[in-house]
Order: sequence, then structure tokens, then C-alpha cells
Amino acid sequence: MSSEESRTPVDFWFDPLCPWAWITSRWVHEVAKLRPIEPRWHVMSLSVLNEGKDIPEKYRVMMDTAWGAVRVCIAAEQKYGAEVLGRLYTELGNRFHHEQAPHEKATYTAALEAAGLDPALAEAADSTEYDEALRASHQDGIDRVGQEVGTPVIEVAGSAFFGPVVTPIPRGEAAAKLWDGVLAVASTDGFFELKRTRDREPIFD
Repeated sequence: MSSEESRTPVDFWFDPLCPWAWITSRWVHEVAKLRPIEPRWHVMSLSVLNEGKDIPEKYRVMMDTAWGAVRVCIAAEQKYGAEVLGRLYTELGNRFHHEQAPHEKATYTAALEAAGLDPALAEAADSTEYDEALRASHQDGIDRVGQEVGTPVIEVAGSAFFGPVVTPIPRGEAAAKLWDGVLAVASTDGFFELKRTRDREPIFD
């Protein structure tokens, strides 16, 4: 059996806009260095998740701009296959969260080019052509955990959950320790929730 075949798939649903999902995704990359896992990336949408909800106006404006990046991701997935989503997410996330680049077509174009993908796919940001596929991908993730969640959604070995929400990015053995703990609670039958109030903003270092 090859090393790739022996790795456990970890399905990860993300919206590139979310800083907390970004931190969790970088943690999963760190875990993959120390545990035999293989991340598989999928798109979900905070815009879809918040449709019809009573949310603050500032957040609603953000949700209106959030369609662009997820549409671009779906367009890339349809053209090249799901295997390109990981590197496109990395390029988008670096621009959004580290460089504080605006959520606009120029940023999507730069991310596509850096990921080795067709920059013309940035045009998908303003098109509804990919929305049916976007909603299907989003629903696939949500169906595993229910509606009372955000991004990310992770499924591993038949156990699905939202989160973890953590900052800064756990590194090295700390990342592996958290992974082992998360799997322990997520795989416990009837376990639903651990939570405490966030007392700091996302830290991307």
C-alpha cells in the first residue's frame, strides 16, 4: 500500500472570506505533516448560509461581496477538478487575510495566476452560472452537520463537525495534539458541543 493510499481523507468545506476557517485550514496543513491524513477541499458559502437571516447591515454588505470568491472556486473546480481547490484557497487566503487585499476581480485574477490556473475564471465572480453547483457543494457540507454552524465544516472517518475555532495557528506537536483531541470528541457518539467566548481577534502568524 502506498503512503497516499494509507492516508485518511479529511474533507474540509471552506469559504475563503472567513478568517477563522483560514486559520483552521492552515492547522490542517500542519497536521498533515505529522499525521497520515489527506485534506480534500470543498466550497461552502457564508452568503448562502446567511440567506434570509436577520443579520447586521455591516455583515450583510460583507455577505453581498462574498459571492465572488466562492463562485471563482467553483468555476476552477469545474474546469480542472477538485484537486486544484487547495492551492487556489491558499492563494486567495494569503491575499485576503495576510495582505488584506480587497474582494474584487483583480485579487481573484492574481490568485488564479499564482495557482497556475486560467485567470479568465475571475469573470465567474459576477456570474450566477456556477450558483447551482455552489449551492450543491455548500449543502453537501451542511447536510453532514446541520444548519447551526459556520465555516469550516470537516468530516473525517464518518465524523463531521464545525470548527475548531482557534487562534493563533497551532504548529508542530501542538497541532497534532489538538487534532487527536478533536477526533476523540468528534467520534464520541452523542457529543455535540464545546464552546467559550472568543477573547481575541484572528492571528495569522
